[in-house]
Amino acid sequence: MSWLYIFIASIFEITWAVGLKYSQGFTQIKATVLTLISMALTYVFLALGVKNLPIGTAYAVWTGIGTVGTAVYGMIYFDEPKEVLRIIFILLIFIGVIGLHLTTKTSS
Repeated sequence: MSWLYIFIASIFEITWAVGLKYSQGFTQIKATVLTLISMALTYVFLALGVKNLPIGTAYAVWTGIGTVGTAVYGMIYFDEPKEVLRIIFILLIFIGVIGLHLTTKTSS
């Protein structure tokens, strides 16, 4: 369950990061509310996940998935740069996340 909580927390991490763009400096009320809710939920699920995972691993996976997801979203929806080197480095982060997941055991 801990890994599922970290994954859910990561989705909310992406949601609030992207929400910052849509909130336009917290001037768009609907986007602002969704961003703030996502911020709260990301920490709730992160807290649940770290109950049985090493904090360093959980945090690295959480931010890694958030980073990759936000960067990919930006490339697709905000027309951010899609240079080969940028994509390679994003893939390296993704590979690191997978490696951390595969090499970490949860504690009961």
